[in-house]
Amino acid sequence: MLTIVGIGPGEPGGMTLEAYQCLERCDCIVGYHVYADLVRVIFPDKEYYTTPMTQEVERCLWAIEQADAGREVALVCSGDSGVYGMAGLVCELAGDRTALEILPGVTAACSGAAVLGAPLAHDFAVISLSDRLTPWEQIERRLAAAAAGDFVICLYNPASKGRPDHLRRACDILLASGMEEDRICGVVHNIGREGQSRQVMTLAGLREYEADMFTTVYIGSRMTRRIGERMVTSRGYRKVPAGRCEN
Repeated sequence: MLTIVGIGPGEPGGMTLEAYQCLERCDCIVGYHVYADLVRVIFPDKEYYTTPMTQEVERCLWAIEQADAGREVALVCSGDSGVYGMAGLVCELAGDRTALEILPGVTAACSGAAVLGAPLAHDFAVISLSDRLTPWEQIERRLAAAAAGDFVICLYNPASKGRPDHLRRACDILLASGMEEDRICGVVHNIGREGQSRQVMTLAGLREYEADMFTTVYIGSRMTRRIGERMVTSRGYRKVPAGRCEN
């Protein structure tokens, strides 16, 4: 049996009980080395097979082969295994010949939103700024469409050493789409891990923010406002005008 496990944001308390029990009973744990290290502190005596980024296919094939040989294998993914995780790739590679189970986890969009307050209380879109697998031109179209639809936008993979300016470019696209410079935004760094931090700012401030791969970004809709140190999107239960700040 091969189980693709979403381990949540990183800390043991953010993992579902079902995910914990799967890791407890499995024979070996497979994953990207950063994510495998998050569970290694809980299960140090397990057998581990890890690969770096860009070796996703090799990692998944190894897990499939071990499961087909009769072992209980857990392939771990940060957050939810089906949201920018390995669940889709494993399903493609395994077909219907391998016994699979997919366990959900708390994805970064939800766990980071809880740190900020309630930015996802209404319709939202999740977009990755990584152009390793998606052409940048397609990412640009998605950003513009989300802005036109007045969605709250959650950005994954906003920047890295190889693409340090992608967040700034994304902000420029949103500004060119008519979004205001004072639109409320928020960032959370290292969600559920050591050094977790959060910050609420405007879109103009976000454009200058230095993000990395461990940052999750939230860009509010017209109904998003700052309440104290929280970022909150109104769904309309209270009939109050949309605004930028409420104390």
